[in-house]
Amino acid sequence: MNIDIKTIEDLSLNAWPSHQIELYDGWILRFSYFYTHRTNSVEQFGNSMLPWREKIPYCESIYKRWGTPTIFKISPLVSKDFDYVLENRNYEIQNPTQVMVLDIEAAALGASTDMVEVAQGIPGEWINALFELKRTTDPIHRAIVPTMYKAIAKETVCVSIQRDGEIIGTGLGILDRDYIGVYAIHVREDYRGRGYARAICTRILEEGKEKGARKAYLQVLTGNKTAYNLYQSLGFEDFYSYYFRVSTRETS
Repeated sequence: MNIDIKTIEDLSLNAWPSHQIELYDGWILRFSYFYTHRTNSVEQFGNSMLPWREKIPYCESIYKRWGTPTIFKISPLVSKDFDYVLENRNYEIQNPTQVMVLDIEAAALGASTDMVEVAQGIPGEWINALFELKRTTDPIHRAIVPTMYKAIAKETVCVSIQRDGEIIGTGLGILDRDYIGVYAIHVREDYRGRGYARAICTRILEEGKEKGARKAYLQVLTGNKTAYNLYQSLGFEDFYSYYFRVSTRETS
C-alpha cells in the first residue's frame, strides 16, 4: 500500500470534528470540553513562524480559559525537540495509540454481517446508544457531542446491531478520498465474545469498498489487546503510533 502518515493525520482531522477550533500559526487548537484527547488538543498541521516559547504559553492560556488541560498530540510528524520541551514543562504522556491500516482489496472479509444494520446519516438514536455504551453521563458532553457527529462533512457508514429493540453494538465508517476510517466500535459488555465487533467492522469495510474505498485505517489505544487482536485478525497492520502530552498544571 502507498500510504503516508500525513495523509492519515489529515483524514483523521476531517473525520472527527471538534466542538470548536482555533487556527494559530500552523497549529490547530481543538476544544470539546475534554470529551476526548483527540478533540481537545493541539495538532501541528502546517509551518510555524513563531517560536515555541511564545506559542506554548499562549495555548496554555487558552485551554485554561476553557477549564481543560492543555494537550498536545505528538505524532511522528512532530519534532522530537518539541516533545522534549513539553517533557521539561511537566507534560506527561497519556493515551498512546496505534494507527493501523488495511488494503481492503486484499483483505479476506469472511464474517457474516446479516445482523448488522446500516442507517442513513447518523441518527440521534445511534448517538444516544453510543452514550450508553460508553457510559457518557456528563451533561455538557451529551449536549455538544451530537453536534460534533452532525458536523462530519464526509460521507458516513453508520452501523449498529440491535437486540430486543435496543442498540447493543455500534460502528462508524467515514469515507474520504479512497479511504474509510473505522470509528466508534463498541459492543455492550453482556454481548461481547459473540463476534459482533467483527461483524460490525466487516460491514463497514464492505460498505466502504462498495462506495469506492480501497484502503482503511483505524486507531486503537495501546494496551487494548482485545480490540488490537480483532483488528489484526481482520488484516490491519501497524503503521505508526502517537501519544498525547498533557499538562499536569492546574487549569483553574
